[in-house]
Formats: sequence, C-alpha cells, structure tokens
Amino acid sequence: MALAEITPGQLQEYRIHRRAKAMEEHGKPPARNTMHQEIVTLRQTLKTAIRHGWLQYLPDLSEPYKTGGKIAHRAWFSPEEYKKLYEATRRRVQNPKRKRYTWQYAQLHDYVLFMANTGLRPDEAGRLEYRDVNVVDDASTAETILEIEVSGNRGVGYCKSTNGAVISFERLKKRNNPKPTDRIFPKSHHELFNIILDEEGMKFDREGQRRTAYSLRHTYICLRLMEGADIYQIAKNCRTSVEMIEKYYASHIKTSLDAAAINVRKPKLIAKKKEVTKRKGRDD
Repeated sequence: MALAEITPGQLQEYRIHRRAKAMEEHGKPPARNTMHQEIVTLRQTLKTAIRHGWLQYLPDLSEPYKTGGKIAHRAWFSPEEYKKLYEATRRRVQNPKRKRYTWQYAQLHDYVLFMANTGLRPDEAGRLEYRDVNVVDDASTAETILEIEVSGNRGVGYCKSTNGAVISFERLKKRNNPKPTDRIFPKSHHELFNIILDEEGMKFDREGQRRTAYSLRHTYICLRLMEGADIYQIAKNCRTSVEMIEKYYASHIKTSLDAAAINVRKPKLIAKKKEVTKRKGRDD
C-alpha cells in the first residue's frame, strides 16, 4: 500500500487479519508484545515519511478498544529462597563437583551476594571495574558499605550497597589480585547460575516467570522495601523511577500495607459498640 492509503480503519483490519492468520497457522493469537513491535515499526516508518514530506499527518495508530494488560511483578527470590540460593552456591565452593571450575564456583557465589546487596543490573555489573568501588564507613548507619560508581547507558550513576556486599568484594580482590582497571566480573556466569537454579527447583517463580541474574536486582529492591526503606531513596540508588518501583515491586510486597492505617475505626463507632455490648449484658 502507498503510505497515504494507510488509515486507522485499515490498521484495525490488519490487526484482525494478523490474529486470524496466527490462529489458523499456530492455533493461538500473536503475543501482545509482537503486535506492539509491529505497530511501533509502522509508526517509525510513517514518521520518516512525514519528515521527508511524503505524508501530511500521522494517522491514529492506537487500538480502538484497548484493555489494560496484567501487570506482573518481576521474578525475585523471597528471603527464604535467597538463603537457599546462596547456600547452594556456597556448597559448590566448599565441595566443587569439578576441581577445574573451582574459580568459577567462587566467583558465582560472590556474584550472587554482590548483586543481591547492591541492586545493580547485570550489564552494569559486567562493566564494573575495581577502581569504581570504594569500601567506606558510612556515618549514617555506622556500617561498612561499598560506594559504587556505576557506568550505564545514561551516563554515570552512584550506588551505596548494604553491608552484605563488602565481604564478597573483599574476597574478589583477594582471589583475583586485580589491577584497578580490571573488571570485577570478567566472565558471565549465566550457564552455571541456571544449572544451580534448576538443581534447586527455583528456575521459575510461582507465577511461571523465569528467574535470571536480573532477579537478584529485583530481590534487592523487594528486600529493601520489606525492611521499610524509603521508596524514593531506593529509586535513586537503583537508578530507576519511583513509578517503576511502585508498579512492578511495591504492589506485591505485603509489608508495604499498613494494617493500622487499613483497619482504622471511627471513635464514635467503637464507643457505640461498647455501649450496646454493656446494655446487652445488663438485659441478660
């Protein structure tokens, strides 16, 4: 079709055609994300045409009867599952199944502890160098923590870890005897991490979502929320937004609900109830 011939009505016909064809060939409709990517591609094409003067305006590409999709929380490890995970990686270090992989086992164990106590993204941890991390005594908590200079897609950000990341970082330095410019995690631990998850029966959460190294970041955020940390400070420390945390994390953390605020009662109702109970007792 010519670009000028594409109208919102024809786009809706395309959606119907796309669904019918997928049902005929595969027995199920195309995934929501697949359709989203195709519409985004079309939108970018039309925008390019507008910039070149081949098209006068951008047609409405939105779905006419769009329903809100389910917001699933990110796969993470509960406190019990996280303990089970790091105990499994520790056993690999203490009793390696293959001696030649002893270094990899030790690196993975420290990787799990480091990630779950810093909230870094896997790609951020992969770029991290030893010179980017400093061990400091934090005056506000009276604990020893890590101050990390994080290089990301949007420039440099900063992160303050919990005390649990310090031991793993010191072990990494002692084991690798690095130069300041060496990477802290020079190799990916994806394969070994997945093997341990499969062995421990933790590859999927209860909703069937696949756990990955990213789940360690999600675990950090959820555990901080459960401890009552300020959501704005968590967002800054994890280089994300409060909206994202509220949408994907805070909604399913039970400790974020204040029972005292939920189960509040009006004083008049309580007094009236006591009076009725007292009167009933006199009548009996």
